[in-house]
Amino acid sequence: MKRATVTIPDDLAEAMESYVRAQEAPPPLTAVVQAALRQFLTNRGYLRTRGQLRIKPAPRGSGSREVR
Repeated sequence: MKRATVTIPDDLAEAMESYVRAQEAPPPLTAVVQAALRQFLTNRGYLRTRGQLRIKPAPRGSGSREVR
């Protein structure tokens, strides 16, 4: 993982702080910045989206009946 020091303009800092305060469980600033950067780069085609998790249920009656 790479560390970076970023200078954030006052208007963005205020918007981020408002967003964090509005959350039921306030996320860390790092998580907010990473999510924003991930979305920005994905939208512009520089970052591939992660595959969606697809869970397929087992056929009915395929499990053991002797579960205790």
